[in-house]
Amino acid sequence: MQVSVETTSVLERQMTITVPAERIESDVNKRVQQAARTQRLDGFRPGKVPMKVAKQRFGAGIRQDVISEVLQQSFYEAVQQEKITPAGGPQIEFKNDKDGEDFQFVATFEVYPEVTLADFSAVEIDKQSSEVKDADLEQMIDTLRKQQANWTEVEHASVDGDRLKIDFEGFIDGEAFEGGKAEGMDLVLGSNSMIPGFEDALVGAKAGDEVEVKATFPEDYHAENLKGKEASFNVKVLTVSTPELPELNEEFFGKFGIEAADLESFKVEVRSNMEREMKNALKMKLKDQVFTQLVDLNGIEVPSALVDSEIDNLRKQAVQRFGGGAEIDPNMLPKEMFEDQAKRRVTVGLLVQEVIKANEIKADDARVRSTIEEMASTYQEPQEVIDWYYSNDEMLNQVKSLVLEDLVIEHLLASAKVSDSVVAYEDAIKPAQQ
Repeated sequence: MQVSVETTSVLERQMTITVPAERIESDVNKRVQQAARTQRLDGFRPGKVPMKVAKQRFGAGIRQDVISEVLQQSFYEAVQQEKITPAGGPQIEFKNDKDGEDFQFVATFEVYPEVTLADFSAVEIDKQSSEVKDADLEQMIDTLRKQQANWTEVEHASVDGDRLKIDFEGFIDGEAFEGGKAEGMDLVLGSNSMIPGFEDALVGAKAGDEVEVKATFPEDYHAENLKGKEASFNVKVLTVSTPELPELNEEFFGKFGIEAADLESFKVEVRSNMEREMKNALKMKLKDQVFTQLVDLNGIEVPSALVDSEIDNLRKQAVQRFGGGAEIDPNMLPKEMFEDQAKRRVTVGLLVQEVIKANEIKADDARVRSTIEEMASTYQEPQEVIDWYYSNDEMLNQVKSLVLEDLVIEHLLASAKVSDSVVAYEDAIKPAQQ
Protein backbone atom coordinates (compact mmCIF):
# COMPACT_ATOMS: atom_id res chain seq x y z
CA MET A 1 0.00 0.00 0.00
CA GLN A 2 1.33 3.42 -0.98
CA VAL A 3 0.44 6.56 0.97
CA SER A 4 1.15 10.22 0.27
CA VAL A 5 -0.05 13.17 2.38
CA GLU A 6 -0.51 16.76 1.28
CA THR A 7 -1.18 19.69 3.63
CA THR A 8 -3.84 21.81 1.95
CA SER A 9 -4.52 24.23 4.85
CA VAL A 10 -3.60 24.65 8.52
CA LEU A 11 -5.79 21.73 9.52
CA GLU A 12 -6.82 20.05 6.25
CA ARG A 13 -4.95 17.07 4.86
CA GLN A 14 -5.35 15.19 1.57
CA MET A 15 -4.17 11.61 1.73
CA THR A 16 -3.78 9.61 -1.48
CA ILE A 17 -3.86 5.87 -0.87
CA THR A 18 -3.03 3.22 -3.47
CA VAL A 19 -3.92 -0.41 -2.77
CA PRO A 20 -2.37 -3.13 -5.00
CA ALA A 21 -4.80 -4.83 -7.36
CA GLU A 22 -3.71 -8.22 -5.98
CA ARG A 23 -5.22 -7.41 -2.57
CA ILE A 24 -8.58 -6.57 -4.12
CA GLU A 25 -8.61 -9.50 -6.54
CA SER A 26 -7.52 -11.98 -3.87
CA ASP A 27 -10.41 -10.99 -1.58
CA VAL A 28 -12.89 -10.95 -4.47
CA ASN A 29 -11.84 -14.44 -5.64
CA LYS A 30 -12.09 -15.89 -2.14
CA ARG A 31 -15.61 -14.57 -1.73
CA VAL A 32 -16.66 -15.70 -5.22
CA GLN A 33 -15.40 -19.22 -4.37
CA GLN A 34 -17.39 -19.11 -1.15
CA ALA A 35 -20.49 -17.94 -3.02
CA ALA A 36 -20.04 -20.79 -5.54
CA ARG A 37 -20.09 -23.26 -2.66
CA THR A 38 -22.96 -21.80 -0.68
CA GLN A 39 -25.31 -19.98 -3.07
CA ARG A 40 -28.08 -21.79 -4.92
CA LEU A 41 -28.62 -21.15 -8.65
CA ASP A 42 -31.23 -22.74 -10.86
CA GLY A 43 -29.73 -25.50 -13.00
CA PHE A 44 -26.84 -26.28 -10.65
CA ARG A 45 -26.58 -28.65 -7.74
CA PRO A 46 -25.69 -27.06 -4.35
CA GLY A 47 -21.94 -26.45 -4.18
CA LYS A 48 -21.42 -27.19 -7.89
CA VAL A 49 -21.79 -23.66 -9.34
CA PRO A 50 -18.80 -23.08 -11.71
CA MET A 51 -16.46 -20.19 -10.75
CA LYS A 52 -17.08 -18.46 -14.08
CA VAL A 53 -20.83 -18.51 -13.54
CA ALA A 54 -20.50 -17.44 -9.88
CA LYS A 55 -18.29 -14.51 -10.91
CA GLN A 56 -20.77 -13.40 -13.56
CA ARG A 57 -23.65 -13.68 -11.12
CA PHE A 58 -22.11 -12.34 -7.90
CA GLY A 59 -18.80 -10.73 -8.87
CA ALA A 60 -19.91 -7.10 -9.25
CA GLY A 61 -21.68 -6.97 -5.86
CA ILE A 62 -18.83 -8.80 -4.12
CA ARG A 63 -16.29 -6.41 -5.60
CA GLN A 64 -18.18 -3.37 -4.31
CA ASP A 65 -18.32 -4.91 -0.82
CA VAL A 66 -14.59 -5.67 -0.92
CA ILE A 67 -13.72 -2.15 -2.11
CA SER A 68 -15.83 -0.62 0.67
CA GLU A 69 -14.09 -2.75 3.32
CA VAL A 70 -10.60 -2.24 1.87
CA LEU A 71 -11.20 1.51 1.76
CA GLN A 72 -12.03 1.61 5.47
CA GLN A 73 -9.18 -0.72 6.44
CA SER A 74 -6.57 0.99 4.29
CA PHE A 75 -7.56 4.47 5.54
CA TYR A 76 -7.21 3.30 9.13
CA GLU A 77 -3.84 1.67 8.37
CA ALA A 78 -2.64 4.80 6.55
CA VAL A 79 -3.39 7.26 9.38
CA GLN A 80 -1.74 4.85 11.81
CA GLN A 81 1.30 4.60 9.55
CA GLU A 82 1.57 8.39 9.12
CA LYS A 83 0.81 9.04 12.82
CA ILE A 84 -2.12 11.34 11.98
CA THR A 85 -5.26 11.75 14.10
CA PRO A 86 -8.28 12.82 12.00
CA ALA A 87 -10.72 15.22 13.65
CA GLY A 88 -13.74 13.73 11.93
CA GLY A 89 -14.58 11.40 9.08
CA PRO A 90 -12.91 11.82 5.67
CA GLN A 91 -14.44 12.85 2.35
CA ILE A 92 -13.58 10.16 -0.19
CA GLU A 93 -12.88 10.64 -3.88
CA PHE A 94 -12.24 7.54 -6.03
CA LYS A 95 -9.32 7.94 -8.43
CA ASN A 96 -9.28 4.40 -9.82
CA ASP A 97 -11.44 1.40 -8.99
CA LYS A 98 -11.22 -0.45 -12.33
CA ASP A 99 -11.18 -4.22 -12.33
CA GLY A 100 -7.63 -5.59 -12.47
CA GLU A 101 -5.92 -2.25 -11.70
CA ASP A 102 -4.55 -0.78 -8.47
CA PHE A 103 -7.30 0.73 -6.34
CA GLN A 104 -6.64 4.42 -5.59
CA PHE A 105 -8.60 7.02 -3.66
CA VAL A 106 -8.08 10.41 -2.00
CA ALA A 107 -9.26 11.01 1.58
CA THR A 108 -9.68 14.66 2.61
CA PHE A 109 -10.00 15.33 6.32
CA GLU A 110 -9.07 17.70 9.13
CA VAL A 111 -6.61 17.06 11.94
CA TYR A 112 -6.48 18.40 15.48
CA PRO A 113 -4.52 21.63 15.91
CA GLU A 114 -1.11 21.63 17.50
CA VAL A 115 -1.45 23.55 20.76
CA THR A 116 1.35 25.23 22.69
CA LEU A 117 -0.22 26.74 25.78
CA ALA A 118 0.65 30.37 26.53
CA ASP A 119 1.80 31.48 29.98
CA PHE A 120 -1.24 32.12 32.20
CA SER A 121 0.63 33.95 34.96
CA ALA A 122 -0.10 37.46 33.64
CA VAL A 123 -3.87 36.86 33.43
CA GLU A 124 -6.00 38.88 35.87
CA ILE A 125 -9.04 37.17 37.38
CA ASP A 126 -11.73 38.73 39.59
CA LYS A 127 -12.95 36.04 42.00
CA GLN A 128 -16.31 37.13 43.41
CA SER A 129 -17.90 36.06 46.69
CA SER A 130 -21.23 36.91 48.29
CA GLU A 131 -23.63 36.02 51.06
CA VAL A 132 -27.38 35.72 51.47
CA LYS A 133 -28.46 38.50 53.80
CA ASP A 134 -31.73 38.66 55.71
CA ALA A 135 -33.03 41.29 53.29
CA ASP A 136 -32.28 38.97 50.34
CA LEU A 137 -34.17 36.18 52.08
CA GLU A 138 -37.20 38.37 52.75
CA GLN A 139 -37.22 39.57 49.15
CA MET A 140 -37.09 35.96 47.91
CA ILE A 141 -40.02 34.95 50.12
CA ASP A 142 -41.94 37.98 48.86
CA THR A 143 -41.18 36.88 45.27
CA LEU A 144 -42.39 33.34 46.04
CA ARG A 145 -45.62 34.71 47.45
CA LYS A 146 -46.17 36.84 44.35
CA GLN A 147 -45.65 33.75 42.17
CA GLN A 148 -48.53 32.06 44.01
CA ALA A 149 -50.78 35.12 44.13
CA ASN A 150 -54.48 34.95 43.34
CA TRP A 151 -55.54 37.69 40.90
CA THR A 152 -58.80 39.64 41.24
CA GLU A 153 -60.10 42.00 38.56
CA VAL A 154 -60.60 45.55 39.79
CA GLU A 155 -62.08 48.77 38.47
CA HIS A 156 -59.55 51.19 39.95
CA ALA A 157 -56.53 52.64 38.21
CA SER A 158 -53.55 50.30 38.01
CA VAL A 159 -50.60 50.57 40.37
CA ASP A 160 -47.16 49.00 40.41
CA GLY A 161 -47.57 45.25 40.98
CA ASP A 162 -50.95 44.96 39.28
CA ARG A 163 -51.43 42.65 36.31
CA LEU A 164 -52.83 44.04 33.08
CA LYS A 165 -54.21 42.09 30.14
CA ILE A 166 -53.43 44.14 27.05
CA ASP A 167 -53.52 44.29 23.27
CA PHE A 168 -50.80 46.37 21.65
CA GLU A 169 -49.16 47.19 18.35
CA GLY A 170 -45.84 48.99 17.92
CA PHE A 171 -44.69 51.41 15.23
CA ILE A 172 -41.31 52.89 14.26
CA ASP A 173 -41.44 55.97 12.06
CA GLY A 174 -45.10 55.21 11.49
CA GLU A 175 -44.46 51.67 10.25
CA ALA A 176 -45.48 48.52 12.13
CA PHE A 177 -42.52 46.24 12.84
CA GLU A 178 -42.20 42.47 13.16
CA GLY A 179 -42.73 41.18 16.69
CA GLY A 180 -44.30 44.43 17.83
CA LYS A 181 -47.88 43.19 18.15
CA ALA A 182 -49.66 41.03 20.73
CA GLU A 183 -53.21 40.30 21.85
CA GLY A 184 -54.42 39.28 25.30
CA MET A 185 -50.95 39.46 26.83
CA ASP A 186 -50.59 39.46 30.62
CA LEU A 187 -48.16 42.07 31.96
CA VAL A 188 -47.28 42.63 35.61
CA LEU A 189 -46.35 46.29 36.15
CA GLY A 190 -42.89 46.57 37.66
CA SER A 191 -41.74 43.19 36.35
CA ASN A 192 -39.40 44.91 33.84
CA SER A 193 -40.36 42.32 31.23
CA MET A 194 -40.90 45.02 28.59
CA ILE A 195 -38.47 47.65 27.27
CA PRO A 196 -37.75 50.61 29.59
CA GLY A 197 -40.62 53.10 29.80
CA PHE A 198 -43.35 50.76 28.55
CA GLU A 199 -44.66 49.60 31.93
CA ASP A 200 -44.24 53.02 33.58
CA ALA A 201 -46.58 54.56 30.98
CA LEU A 202 -49.36 52.12 31.94
CA VAL A 203 -49.37 52.93 35.67
CA GLY A 204 -52.72 54.62 36.36
CA ALA A 205 -54.52 53.01 33.42
CA LYS A 206 -57.97 51.42 33.88
CA ALA A 207 -59.76 48.61 32.06
CA GLY A 208 -60.99 49.95 28.70
CA ASP A 209 -58.35 52.68 28.45
CA GLU A 210 -56.38 53.15 25.25
CA VAL A 211 -52.89 54.49 25.87
CA GLU A 212 -50.16 55.65 23.51
CA VAL A 213 -46.81 54.52 24.90
CA LYS A 214 -43.52 55.93 23.68
CA ALA A 215 -40.41 53.89 24.55
CA THR A 216 -36.91 53.39 23.22
CA PHE A 217 -35.31 50.02 22.58
CA PRO A 218 -31.99 49.58 24.47
CA GLU A 219 -28.74 49.75 22.52
CA ASP A 220 -28.02 46.13 23.51
CA TYR A 221 -31.45 44.82 22.43
CA HIS A 222 -31.28 41.33 20.91
CA ALA A 223 -32.89 42.32 17.58
CA GLU A 224 -30.31 44.20 15.52
CA ASN A 225 -32.92 46.21 13.56
CA LEU A 226 -34.50 47.59 16.76
CA LYS A 227 -31.42 48.63 18.76
CA GLY A 228 -31.71 52.22 19.98
CA LYS A 229 -34.91 52.85 17.99
CA GLU A 230 -37.74 54.95 19.41
CA ALA A 231 -41.12 53.26 19.09
CA SER A 232 -44.73 54.22 19.62
CA PHE A 233 -47.20 51.60 20.89
CA ASN A 234 -50.98 51.72 20.74
CA VAL A 235 -52.05 49.84 23.88
CA LYS A 236 -55.57 48.81 24.85
CA VAL A 237 -56.05 47.77 28.48
CA LEU A 238 -58.53 44.90 28.64
CA THR A 239 -58.47 44.17 32.38
CA VAL A 240 -56.65 45.25 35.54
CA SER A 241 -56.11 42.69 38.30
CA THR A 242 -54.62 43.09 41.74
CA PRO A 243 -52.74 40.33 43.56
CA GLU A 244 -53.86 38.66 46.77
CA LEU A 245 -50.79 37.14 48.41
CA PRO A 246 -51.14 33.72 50.08
CA GLU A 247 -50.65 33.15 53.80
CA LEU A 248 -47.28 31.82 54.93
CA ASN A 249 -48.52 28.44 56.12
CA GLU A 250 -47.87 24.72 55.56
CA GLU A 251 -50.01 24.67 52.42
CA PHE A 252 -47.89 27.46 50.92
CA PHE A 253 -44.61 25.82 51.99
CA GLY A 254 -45.66 22.52 50.41
CA LYS A 255 -46.10 24.13 47.01
CA PHE A 256 -42.30 24.40 46.83
CA GLY A 257 -41.65 20.83 47.92
CA ILE A 258 -40.61 21.96 51.40
CA GLU A 259 -41.91 20.15 54.44
CA ALA A 260 -41.92 22.90 57.06
CA ALA A 261 -44.25 23.34 60.01
CA ASP A 262 -43.45 27.00 60.60
CA LEU A 263 -42.04 30.07 58.89
CA GLU A 264 -38.59 29.79 60.48
CA SER A 265 -38.11 26.24 59.16
CA PHE A 266 -39.25 27.39 55.73
CA LYS A 267 -36.74 30.25 55.82
CA VAL A 268 -33.92 27.83 56.65
CA GLU A 269 -34.74 25.74 53.56
CA VAL A 270 -35.14 28.76 51.29
CA ARG A 271 -31.85 30.26 52.48
CA SER A 272 -30.11 26.93 51.87
CA ASN A 273 -31.45 26.83 48.30
CA MET A 274 -30.44 30.45 47.71
CA GLU A 275 -26.92 29.77 48.97
CA ARG A 276 -26.61 26.73 46.72
CA GLU A 277 -27.86 28.73 43.72
CA MET A 278 -25.47 31.56 44.55
CA LYS A 279 -22.50 29.20 44.92
CA ASN A 280 -23.21 27.59 41.55
CA ALA A 281 -23.70 30.96 39.84
CA LEU A 282 -20.40 32.32 41.17
CA LYS A 283 -18.65 29.11 40.17
CA MET A 284 -20.04 29.34 36.62
CA LYS A 285 -19.00 32.98 36.29
CA LEU A 286 -15.49 32.21 37.53
CA LYS A 287 -15.24 29.30 35.09
CA ASP A 288 -16.50 31.47 32.23
CA GLN A 289 -13.97 34.17 33.11
CA VAL A 290 -11.05 31.71 33.23
CA PHE A 291 -12.03 29.97 29.99
CA THR A 292 -12.54 33.29 28.21
CA GLN A 293 -9.02 34.31 29.18
CA LEU A 294 -7.69 30.89 28.15
CA VAL A 295 -9.30 31.24 24.69
CA ASP A 296 -8.11 34.82 24.25
CA LEU A 297 -4.58 33.83 25.22
CA ASN A 298 -4.40 30.82 22.92
CA GLY A 299 -5.69 31.58 19.44
CA ILE A 300 -6.10 28.25 17.69
CA GLU A 301 -7.78 27.01 14.53
CA VAL A 302 -10.54 24.52 15.25
CA PRO A 303 -11.68 21.70 12.94
CA SER A 304 -14.96 22.52 11.19
CA ALA A 305 -16.01 18.88 11.61
CA LEU A 306 -15.94 19.30 15.40
CA VAL A 307 -17.79 22.62 15.19
CA ASP A 308 -20.50 21.08 12.98
CA SER A 309 -20.88 18.19 15.43
CA GLU A 310 -21.26 20.62 18.33
CA ILE A 311 -23.82 22.65 16.36
CA ASP A 312 -25.87 19.46 15.99
CA ASN A 313 -25.68 18.94 19.77
CA LEU A 314 -26.78 22.52 20.45
CA ARG A 315 -29.68 22.18 18.00
CA LYS A 316 -30.92 19.06 19.80
CA GLN A 317 -30.55 20.72 23.19
CA ALA A 318 -32.52 23.73 21.99
CA VAL A 319 -35.40 21.53 20.77
CA GLN A 320 -35.47 19.64 24.09
CA ARG A 321 -35.25 22.85 26.13
CA PHE A 322 -38.28 24.36 24.43
CA GLY A 323 -40.34 21.20 24.69
CA GLY A 324 -40.01 20.01 21.10
CA GLY A 325 -40.65 16.36 20.43
CA ALA A 326 -39.85 13.98 17.62
CA GLU A 327 -42.04 16.04 15.30
CA ILE A 328 -39.46 18.86 15.29
CA ASP A 329 -36.34 18.33 13.19
CA PRO A 330 -33.39 20.06 14.95
CA ASN A 331 -31.82 20.68 11.52
CA MET A 332 -34.62 23.19 10.84
CA LEU A 333 -32.87 25.57 13.24
CA PRO A 334 -30.39 27.80 11.36
CA LYS A 335 -26.77 26.77 11.72
CA GLU A 336 -25.77 30.42 12.22
CA MET A 337 -27.71 30.56 15.50
CA PHE A 338 -25.22 28.23 17.16
CA GLU A 339 -21.98 28.73 15.22
CA ASP A 340 -20.21 31.12 17.62
CA GLN A 341 -21.21 29.15 20.70
CA ALA A 342 -20.19 25.86 19.09
CA LYS A 343 -16.82 27.23 18.03
CA ARG A 344 -16.14 28.53 21.53
CA ARG A 345 -17.11 25.19 23.11
CA VAL A 346 -14.83 23.27 20.78
CA THR A 347 -11.98 25.72 21.40
CA VAL A 348 -12.39 25.47 25.17
CA GLY A 349 -12.59 21.68 24.97
CA LEU A 350 -9.35 21.39 22.99
CA LEU A 351 -7.50 23.79 25.29
CA VAL A 352 -8.78 22.09 28.44
CA GLN A 353 -7.63 18.72 27.10
CA GLU A 354 -4.20 20.21 26.43
CA VAL A 355 -3.99 21.59 29.99
CA ILE A 356 -4.96 18.15 31.33
CA LYS A 357 -2.36 16.40 29.18
CA ALA A 358 0.43 18.90 29.78
CA ASN A 359 -0.01 18.80 33.55
CA GLU A 360 -1.10 15.16 33.92
CA ILE A 361 -4.30 16.17 35.71
CA LYS A 362 -6.48 13.26 36.82
CA ALA A 363 -9.90 13.01 38.45
CA ASP A 364 -9.24 11.04 41.62
CA ASP A 365 -11.96 8.74 42.96
CA ALA A 366 -12.41 10.67 46.21
CA ARG A 367 -13.09 13.95 44.39
CA VAL A 368 -15.56 12.23 42.04
CA ARG A 369 -17.42 10.67 44.96
CA SER A 370 -17.61 13.92 46.94
CA THR A 371 -19.00 15.67 43.85
CA ILE A 372 -21.68 13.01 43.41
CA GLU A 373 -22.55 13.16 47.11
CA GLU A 374 -22.94 16.94 46.91
CA MET A 375 -25.22 16.60 43.89
CA ALA A 376 -27.24 13.86 45.61
CA SER A 377 -27.70 15.89 48.81
CA THR A 378 -30.51 17.91 47.22
CA TYR A 379 -32.68 14.80 46.77
CA GLN A 380 -34.90 13.08 49.33
CA GLU A 381 -33.03 9.76 49.00
CA PRO A 382 -29.36 10.73 48.44
CA GLN A 383 -28.03 7.16 48.58
CA GLU A 384 -30.33 6.07 45.77
CA VAL A 385 -28.96 8.88 43.60
CA ILE A 386 -25.36 7.97 44.47
CA ASP A 387 -25.99 4.32 43.61
CA TRP A 388 -27.61 5.34 40.33
CA TYR A 389 -24.55 7.35 39.27
CA TYR A 390 -22.22 4.47 40.06
CA SER A 391 -24.38 2.02 38.12
CA ASN A 392 -24.48 4.24 35.02
CA ASP A 393 -21.14 4.53 33.22
CA GLU A 394 -22.30 7.39 31.02
CA MET A 395 -23.42 9.56 33.95
CA LEU A 396 -20.32 8.64 35.97
CA ASN A 397 -18.09 9.73 33.09
CA GLN A 398 -19.97 13.03 32.91
CA VAL A 399 -19.17 13.66 36.57
CA LYS A 400 -15.53 12.76 35.98
CA SER A 401 -15.45 15.32 33.16
CA LEU A 402 -16.89 17.97 35.49
CA VAL A 403 -14.27 17.15 38.12
CA LEU A 404 -11.49 17.38 35.53
CA GLU A 405 -12.86 20.75 34.44
CA ASP A 406 -12.83 21.98 38.06
CA LEU A 407 -9.25 20.76 38.49
CA VAL A 408 -8.21 22.62 35.33
CA ILE A 409 -9.80 25.82 36.70
CA GLU A 410 -7.93 25.38 40.00
CA HIS A 411 -4.65 24.75 38.16
CA LEU A 412 -5.02 27.88 36.03
CA LEU A 413 -6.07 30.05 38.98
CA ALA A 414 -2.99 28.91 40.87
CA SER A 415 -0.81 30.62 38.28
CA ALA A 416 -2.99 33.68 37.55
CA LYS A 417 -3.25 37.05 39.31
CA VAL A 418 -6.43 36.59 41.33
CA SER A 419 -8.17 39.44 43.14
CA ASP A 420 -11.13 38.93 45.49
CA SER A 421 -14.27 41.05 45.46
CA VAL A 422 -17.56 40.92 47.35
CA VAL A 423 -20.82 41.45 45.45
CA ALA A 424 -24.47 41.65 46.43
CA TYR A 425 -26.59 38.51 46.16
CA GLU A 426 -28.57 39.90 43.20
CA ASP A 427 -25.34 40.54 41.29
CA ALA A 428 -23.93 37.15 42.29
CA ILE A 429 -26.78 35.20 40.73
CA LYS A 430 -26.80 37.15 37.47
CA PRO A 431 -25.40 35.08 34.59
CA ALA A 432 -22.00 35.95 33.16
CA GLN A 433 -22.06 38.45 30.32
CA GLN A 434 -21.02 36.72 27.08
